[in-house]
Amino acid sequence: MKANFFKTEDNEQLFYAVNFDQVPSDKPILVFNYGLVCSTYHWSFQTDYFKEKYPILIYDYRGHFQSTGKDNLEKITFKQMAKDLNDLCAHIGIKKAVMLGHSMGVNICLQAAKDFPDLVLGQVLVSGTIMPVTDVMFDTNLMEFIAPFAELALKKYPGVLDKIWKSSGSNPLIKAMIHRQGFKVENVSKEFIEIYLNKVGVLGPELFFQLFNEMTKQNILGDVGKMNHPALVMGGMKDKVIPNHLQHLLHDMMPKSESYFYKDGSHVPQVDYPELTNDRIDLFIQQKIIPELSNL
Repeated sequence: MKANFFKTEDNEQLFYAVNFDQVPSDKPILVFNYGLVCSTYHWSFQTDYFKEKYPILIYDYRGHFQSTGKDNLEKITFKQMAKDLNDLCAHIGIKKAVMLGHSMGVNICLQAAKDFPDLVLGQVLVSGTIMPVTDVMFDTNLMEFIAPFAELALKKYPGVLDKIWKSSGSNPLIKAMIHRQGFKVENVSKEFIEIYLNKVGVLGPELFFQLFNEMTKQNILGDVGKMNHPALVMGGMKDKVIPNHLQHLLHDMMPKSESYFYKDGSHVPQVDYPELTNDRIDLFIQQKIIPELSNL
């Protein structure tokens, strides 16, 4: 993968990496979008596999990891992130792409499809929701009440929460809780969880709450039914974070979508079952995306 940076209109730097020198016209380009305070690491099994088959683009959102913008939280909105993605693709020369999103990455994909429909050739949407996240996370509306208190605690005791947040990767209780709640324990190593939490610690709680609020207020329900491109909606039937019925709802609303659900899959089925996920996405690309590309 060849790493580079792209400067946005407001002078932020977006990190990105591609596996090609020139944009090919005969193969679909895959663009990977990760979840809430996650990283490209959540897609590592897919990017390692697909980089040998298709041109791919991986990148960091503004305010994340190697990209700048963390000091301007108010600009880290889904609308701005979708624009960043569109501008980045234009900079590289990508005119059409398959958007792959996991969890909050689904929101980014859908926002890009709404605001820049000509860019989106198709979508792979994993473990996402188009409903306000405070109403559905963990299959309750508890987050509607917990989130404001947590934000207040962050403002009142920033040092304390920040210390806990940054040390989560070395906290055995937090690691065990995340492992049990977010992943299929027997399929995902403790090392994967530790690396994930260490990356979470880099981002900080302020960014989490900024994007959590974006997930809460995004209003895209009325636009999903107008997205007339192929889509593959995927989810784990044992997802404890975003209930599985919400992926069914998304599938039902998208006119050209198909679905695939993992009987024992968690919120991160692409990590629980990487080979199965890769095969299913590849089948979707072969059957739905490549014929669509040939008609352009």
